[in-house]
Amino acid sequence: MNVNNKTDYDTIIVGAGISGIQTAIDLGNYGFKVLLLEKSPSIGGTMIQLSKVFPTLDCASCITTPKMSAAFHHDNVDVRTLCTVSKFTELGNDTFEVEVAQKSRYVHTDLCTGCNECADACPVVAIDTGYDEKMAYKKSIGVPFATALPQKAYLDIDNCILCGKCANACPTEAIDFGMRDEKILFTTKSVVIATGFYETPTISPRFGGGKIANVITGKQMERLLAPTGASQGVFRLGDGKNPWSIAYVQCAGSRDKTIGVPYCSSICCMFAIKQAMLLAAAVPLADITIYYMDIRAFGKGHDEFYETAKSMGINFVKGKVAKIDELENGDLKFHVETFGEYGEKTEVEHNLAVLSLGVVPQFDEAMRKIIPVALNPDGFVKEIRLNSEPGLTTIPGVFAVGMATGPKDIVDSIISGSSIASKIAVWLNGGLRDSFMEKLPMVNLL
Repeated sequence: MNVNNKTDYDTIIVGAGISGIQTAIDLGNYGFKVLLLEKSPSIGGTMIQLSKVFPTLDCASCITTPKMSAAFHHDNVDVRTLCTVSKFTELGNDTFEVEVAQKSRYVHTDLCTGCNECADACPVVAIDTGYDEKMAYKKSIGVPFATALPQKAYLDIDNCILCGKCANACPTEAIDFGMRDEKILFTTKSVVIATGFYETPTISPRFGGGKIANVITGKQMERLLAPTGASQGVFRLGDGKNPWSIAYVQCAGSRDKTIGVPYCSSICCMFAIKQAMLLAAAVPLADITIYYMDIRAFGKGHDEFYETAKSMGINFVKGKVAKIDELENGDLKFHVETFGEYGEKTEVEHNLAVLSLGVVPQFDEAMRKIIPVALNPDGFVKEIRLNSEPGLTTIPGVFAVGMATGPKDIVDSIISGSSIASKIAVWLNGGLRDSFMEKLPMVNLL
């Protein structure tokens, strides 16, 4: 793997989800030179996968796509996809050296026109484990999705059979099977950790452990509901039938010490309520039930959103789902213990279950070995001035934004991005040095 020469930037942002994009746009508007890194073939993060946002039910893509375009085409922002940070070095004098591992796209982006003729020619079909969350199939090569940036084809070499049909079909001869991964050195005056989150990776055996076809995750339901989804409708994966009884299981991957996620993931309640409201329109004859321990409707307009859902006939049951069994016809038997003065154990049948899994940080211990910032007890990046100056880490000049520091909804993530951009602007102009100290100096107010 070759290592190329370095380039200087004012800020390198690791992660091009909505928070990283917002930070890049604001810093670019301030006149600073920004490098925006993304490990996927396209920028946009999780938000570009969503159907609508709560509590306004605005189109998620309509919000995200203009911001993606603004960052991608900004004169002061350079965007690199398929990149991860492989080495981080403090050089002193508020300067860092960052080594970036660039994964090969096997397509020359300066030649590719995004026509997708390569995808039409490709004979290999595989499950899309990325954008469509295993809810659709994709070819081994092609533009990742309709609103992807860059609008360039990407070859998944792991699924490729090297038949050469895509290369023969490409009108600009952009496909190059000989391209190799490389490493590139950059220097920068500041770094932003904007790595976002994963859904809790482990589905409890109580809910089938991921082996029951008609038990899906919240993000998978999002792809069924989204107008950009491949399915164009809500159906059961097991048999393709329309569901008549849909149940949401809250806290299926959080507030649970046994799976290592003891904290509340903050967004799951509103996420489920939003989907339930959309399902009421998409599948009007279906009964929709949400099993919950507590409803966390803490944001502006959230409680009104919750009350609207109840008025639409969505059934809220305060209780804990102990287990889900699969019946012979693919339907599901829920073993539920309800809460309250007359709590009882009951068994209820549904034919589609949606698990509200928790969120866990993508910036994990492996990444911390590269950028050695401190983490809080829940595994998110520690903010040393959480109440007064959020986003400051234990390394001066390294900032964290969005879900990297803890669960946040979209509004808070965007605000976080703009907030960090203003702090970095102060840092680059010589300020904030005292704020990174573990203990601030005493100030005599007399």
